[in-house]
Amino acid sequence: MAKKTFKDTDGTSFQGVVITTSVANLTKIFGEPDDNNTGEDKVNFVWDMETDRGSVFTIYDWKVGRPLDLDEPVEWHIGARSRGIAGSAGYEILRGLGKLID
Repeated sequence: MAKKTFKDTDGTSFQGVVITTSVANLTKIFGEPDDNNTGEDKVNFVWDMETDRGSVFTIYDWKVGRPLDLDEPVEWHIGARSRGIAGSAGYEILRGLGKLID
């Protein structure tokens, strides 16, 4: 399953892959994000992550324009260096979210 990373995520960008869940759910799975939940920046929350295979990606909200409630469903962008990595990351995130339901 995906995990937080300290590797450099520069060069990642949106690849068309999104997931919908809450900040609270992502925090339960991946720990605390970097946040600035004011709604004044393009991003309120971001997690720097890596896949099972060590490829880096990011999870972030994009231009919501307001502070987010931690329990509301939000559309999250997956930033990666390729669409394939983003797809793998999305799958690993969904797999992690499934563990909250099990």
